[in-house]
Amino acid sequence: MDYKKQIGQMVNYIKKGEKSREDFKIGIEFEHFVVDKDSLKTISYYGEEGVGETLKELEQFGWTGTYEGEYILELNKGNKTITLEPGSQLELSIRAQSEIIDIEKEYLDFLNEIIPLLNRKNQGLITTSYHPVSKIEDLKLLPKKRYDFMFNYFKTKGKYAHNMMKGTAALQVSIDFSSEEDYKRKFKVANALSPVLHSIFDNGFYFEGERWPKYNLRAEIWNNCDSARCGIVDKALDEDFSYEKYADYLLNRPPIFIFKDNEVVYTGDKLIREIFDPENYKINELEHLFTMFFPDVRTKRYIEIRMMDSVPYPLNFAAVALIKGIFYDEDNLNKVYDYIKDITLEDIKTSKASIIEKGLEGSLIGEKILDLGKWLLNISKNGLKEEEKKYLLPLEDMLNEGKNPYEITKEKAHLGRKEALSWCLLNNVWR
Repeated sequence: MDYKKQIGQMVNYIKKGEKSREDFKIGIEFEHFVVDKDSLKTISYYGEEGVGETLKELEQFGWTGTYEGEYILELNKGNKTITLEPGSQLELSIRAQSEIIDIEKEYLDFLNEIIPLLNRKNQGLITTSYHPVSKIEDLKLLPKKRYDFMFNYFKTKGKYAHNMMKGTAALQVSIDFSSEEDYKRKFKVANALSPVLHSIFDNGFYFEGERWPKYNLRAEIWNNCDSARCGIVDKALDEDFSYEKYADYLLNRPPIFIFKDNEVVYTGDKLIREIFDPENYKINELEHLFTMFFPDVRTKRYIEIRMMDSVPYPLNFAAVALIKGIFYDEDNLNKVYDYIKDITLEDIKTSKASIIEKGLEGSLIGEKILDLGKWLLNISKNGLKEEEKKYLLPLEDMLNEGKNPYEITKEKAHLGRKEALSWCLLNNVWR
């Protein structure tokens, strides 16, 4: 394969994501677990009253289902897409919007359609970083051929690779960039803030049915998943990071499987550079290669910020607002960049180790994580429209009390797991 042409095609793909500043939008992905409301045990995809049946029921509200054989695995309606992660975690993606209020409306519309269906089955959506009760062996793998490939591939990788696939849930926010220079700044800032965003949205109090003895459970799981596709992108903090360096990062890693002529083909440990034909490919085949790696910050035709745990409404929208206020205000972006411009990969690794041991008392380049969270919140507030600042209030109240979601659950743990996590259970119709 011609390596320069491979690089060139990937660079062209990223470059096509450039947008003028007035066209910047925010994209989101919210992941949830479907659980029994009394026991908080998982609801299987399979069988009567399973997650698959709930997806089929949503078709009556105008959702269009996508099937693999008899199995419904995706739903689409307007700006919204519902997909399922390997352990049947239910993910809602909302097409990028300029205004947070428009994203919120789409999310509440989704809740108002699915919650009554779940309530009739005594089920609910819960937003935590890891399944609150069920163990990994009790979470059946979704009936997707690609997930079978991933499951088998990860058997030889990190000790928590299968936990990552079937047991975790996240909140992801995507942002636009106007040029390669703008991309470099935003990509570096997002990576540098990784320990802070992990920690202020840490919502992992339970693991494999027991209390997690440390903090930042998802960070620990990602640390022990697959070093070839997780963590911080190589050279992301370098001054000369570029589209080309991200393409180089991808090309020298294994995608596990590829799509070729609409078929799923297992590729194992083969690197992308050994597989990708830059002269003969379909755009969906190239896009797939960008999705098979899971660093804290990922590049597609936008920048995907992936560190935050799944947290309940309305705290999830505080994450959306926080990122918008930092990254879409030039003064704020420059201010944060000036703070992190000399940060190194070792600094990030050291900080991640500290947040796993100490939570909000951990540090990043000498500053306490809690204090950095408050600083970022105040910066973000100044970069938002007046009507958008309200979305930060749940985060502001929490940080002012010296807490994150982990600490909120911890305070209630003596009441029992169901009561401790009641604030994370989305079982009410919102309007």
